[in-house]
Amino acid sequence: MKRILPVTVAMSVLLLTACASGSADLGTSATPAASSSQESGAPSTAPAAGTVVTGERTYSGLAQDHVDGTVDYPQSPPVGGAHSPVWAACDGRVYDAAIPNEKAVHSLEHGAVWVTWAPTLAPADAETLHALIEGVDYRLGSPYPGLTATITVTAWGHQMDADSVDDPRIATFLEAYTNGPQTPEPGATCADPTGASPDVHSG
Repeated sequence: MKRILPVTVAMSVLLLTACASGSADLGTSATPAASSSQESGAPSTAPAAGTVVTGERTYSGLAQDHVDGTVDYPQSPPVGGAHSPVWAACDGRVYDAAIPNEKAVHSLEHGAVWVTWAPTLAPADAETLHALIEGVDYRLGSPYPGLTATITVTAWGHQMDADSVDDPRIATFLEAYTNGPQTPEPGATCADPTGASPDVHSG
């Protein structure tokens, strides 16, 4: 027994050392820490799913009925819904005066993007918006009395507000939705249905 004891003690020490080493290898390995933005809960600046710009609002289940008279829309400007049988010309037209919601919504159904601005917008800023619209098929623009934002840009089921004509999101929105994938009636014309739309901007 005196000869066995030292061997037993030595083996015990070796076993304890091996276990300690094994537990360190298996138990302390961890996945990399999350980035600081994730840890701090920093908000994302990327557009939400189904949108092209931050701050964009989307709407679904919009009616496409043709109706006579006025429609009480839940949004202002409206983003879709029942509308006039006649559309507003949207072949790159800029209107000097407000146009009927019901006709503009029909234009949205055809794939147009409607740029609206507060009537108090500075003339130079209004001209900046005109340059984004004039001559571009499936775009139209008009002042919008009672607009709560400085500028609102609307496509069928999609809408965004801007405080300045210099907001780069305006051009991004226009590029994405001018006769874009949201169009309920692809291929429908934006030509003037009457032959003479009133109050068309001429400058």
